[in-house]
Amino acid sequence: MTQPPLSRSPWSDRPVARSGRLLAGLVLFGLGLALLVQAHLGLDPWTVFSDGVAKRVGLTLGEVTVVGSVGVLLLWVPLHQRPGIGTVANALVIGPVLDAGVAFLPVPHAMVLRVVLLVLALVLVALGTGLYVGVGWGPGPRDGLMTGLVELGVPLYLARTLIEGTVLVIGWLLGGTIGAATVVYALGVGPLVARALPGLVLPPTPPPTGPSRAQPVT
Repeated sequence: MTQPPLSRSPWSDRPVARSGRLLAGLVLFGLGLALLVQAHLGLDPWTVFSDGVAKRVGLTLGEVTVVGSVGVLLLWVPLHQRPGIGTVANALVIGPVLDAGVAFLPVPHAMVLRVVLLVLALVLVALGTGLYVGVGWGPGPRDGLMTGLVELGVPLYLARTLIEGTVLVIGWLLGGTIGAATVVYALGVGPLVARALPGLVLPPTPPPTGPSRAQPVT
């Protein structure tokens, strides 16, 4: 009796392709957040939090995003979550890309252009999420916090609501920017990611088949 070999681990399966997708996804995600900032219609919950903290401590949005990501990773310890390469990259890359986007992207004055930026922001965030999650190298720090709560028995919708609701309220109290785009983001990004992710997942390379490559079962 024989057993086919297992699929290769995503850590060693096409690392160059996965690294490229991971970086592209994180850059698109950061640019999406920057477009949301430049639209001046409100921010997503986590950026509301970063905005509020940034106004209090004199750091940039990106710097607070990086520090906040590291802080969230510390919360993984009691939840027994294990970060991956993608988790660390997420924590370190998105913040600098956000700052670069805010520095170089124009701020439109016409409302129609600001709405266009909002729509583009949602699309880029969804595509970026699909790319970096589809690599399979670990969730983002905030995603891992949510899944850690789910593993403790908290329903997914409740975990996400508690986390994002908490950071939104804290950010607003600190002076973070909220607006119509905050609501649009909360309602729209989930369905967009759900549509983008299936087509952006990089599946593992199928294992070789055939009698000559089969491994005996002992």
